[in-house]
Amino acid sequence: MNQANQTYLFRTANRIVAGRHSLGRVGEHLPMSGTFRSALIFTGSSMVRLGYIDELKQALDRRGIFAEVTTGIDNEPTVDHLEEWNRKISGGGFDLFIGVGGGSILDAVKILSVLQTNGKSIREMIGTNLVEKPGIPTVLVPTTSGTGSEVTPNAIVTFPEEELKLAVVSDYLLPLLTVIDPVLTLSLPRQITAATGMDAFTHSFESYISNKANPFSNLFAIESMKLIARSIVRSYEDGASLDAREDMLLGSMYGGLALTASGTAAVHALAYPLGGKFHIAHGVANAMLLPHVTRVNMDSIFHRMPEIAAAIGLNTSSLSAERAAELVMEQIFAWTQTLSIPQNLAEYGVGEKDLDGLTEAALKVKRLLDNNPKVLGFEDIKGIYRKLL
Repeated sequence: MNQANQTYLFRTANRIVAGRHSLGRVGEHLPMSGTFRSALIFTGSSMVRLGYIDELKQALDRRGIFAEVTTGIDNEPTVDHLEEWNRKISGGGFDLFIGVGGGSILDAVKILSVLQTNGKSIREMIGTNLVEKPGIPTVLVPTTSGTGSEVTPNAIVTFPEEELKLAVVSDYLLPLLTVIDPVLTLSLPRQITAATGMDAFTHSFESYISNKANPFSNLFAIESMKLIARSIVRSYEDGASLDAREDMLLGSMYGGLALTASGTAAVHALAYPLGGKFHIAHGVANAMLLPHVTRVNMDSIFHRMPEIAAAIGLNTSSLSAERAAELVMEQIFAWTQTLSIPQNLAEYGVGEKDLDGLTEAALKVKRLLDNNPKVLGFEDIKGIYRKLL
């Protein structure tokens, strides 16, 4: 990381409100200059069943905003699914979109927002800064502690025919308001708590060691890793711990801020084909890949590992950077075991015959591979996948 001639860019949501039970005060935190009259809320059935959406609708009603609710967004939606949704909601007269859910719902809301105003297909917007106009204003409320999508200019969509996930990246995807309410995460199942938590940790870890790491990203990445390290096991073993849930949700958001300022790297590049072809949950894929990609990267990043070790609570003050790096690796492996993260791609139907195709797909994710601190070639990537068979 040579900072001598670098400039640093940081952008995020227009407003962020965080705190327990903050969902019920959404109307108060919308900009008073807004003349919102009709909102469309995208969420999951569990949020409706638990009463949180009624709470949100009441908060909007106090601001004079009528709200409709839909629960029809698929998990990890495809490009065709979102294009169909865009047709369904066109002409509905909504002037505010609200996403209450995990990363799939938040990303879908961001993409639908700009589809409504740009007259372009999703494929025409894949890439960086290809969205030409602002979208419908959005409010994003995460209910999992994983993607950090609520504060990033990125949105991921699945292209089944290419067996790959691709990103729309644009400042026009940034929300008008982000609400961080840990109460909404209390009902998360253990498996999702584990996968999304490791996803958030990977965001911060990769942002910290990436080629674009800078003082902004480092600040958020270190705090994110600190919060997640101290609470990921506790939130998994005691889901009712609001303190642990709050740590995880803030840590996830900080991870999103870190990747916005810096960007992720090879772990994510290799994870996308696993999700696109074999439907492996993104957080699980990241958790499986992180130790193996890190070991391949090690000769380029070991000097950064003592800071990571300190952030996750390891005492390495009298140890070499190389030994500190090994302890970090051991801790990551220990988390995957404690959290019951699978470590064998064969469980998902991946075999030796699939490795060439996965590798070729990963190599297409040039945006992220270019951010990796070490150049990875075909055999490097294939070897990483093979480690998980």
